Amino acid sequence: MNKYFHVFAALLIVMLSSCAAKINQGNKWIRLFDGKTLNGWKLGENPTTFSVEDGAIKVAGPRSHLYYDGPLMNHVFKNFEFKATVMTKPGSNSGIYFHTIFQEKGFPSKGFEVQVNNSHTDWKRTGGLYNIKDTREVYVADDVWYTEYIRVEGNHVTVKINDVVVTDWIQPEGFTPPKNQPGRILAAGTFALQGHDPKSVVYYKDVMVKALK
Repeated sequence: MNKYFHVFAALLIVMLSSCAAKINQGNKWIRLFDGKTLNGWKLGENPTTFSVEDGAIKVAGPRSHLYYDGPLMNHVFKNFEFKATVMTKPGSNSGIYFHTIFQEKGFPSKGFEVQVNNSHTDWKRTGGLYNIKDTREVYVADDVWYTEYIRVEGNHVTVKINDVVVTDWIQPEGFTPPKNQPGRILAAGTFALQGHDPKSVVYYKDVMVKALK
């Protein structure tokens, strides 16, 4: 009897420790990018579009996407806070995807894109929820580091640029996504950074997430 009790107690301690670790993960910011390598990230087509330069992820080259594929939350996030320090070069276009999954080619068909674009020919500017709630207003200049923040909780999405709310969107009940983007609906998934076109150069650093319950 004592033998089984000790085994049960040991298993209980392991389970409680695991739960505590998950709770702690939800209470603090955790880095997804180590500042030196692309470890924990998975590249799609045109992998040379992404590199690491001076502690930042440099995006420069043909269309490509870089997906978080690391161990945190088994790279599946539903409710979270995400932030990154970003800098765009003149005429550049990029984006931050959430609730997506790895896709070898093309633009991600699942999840949402938060726009990164201060001066590209596309009028949809930084901080907008692409093709869902776009913004024409420019909140930050090129060649300047700024913070892009995304919070998803339930059916509520908030995007801030340097602590200014740009997008505040609640997915309505019975929401129908755009006809050509059926996967653009709140669910769960990973994050991805976009390489939009060969002329676009964008930098990301301090890429962090805080999981919410």
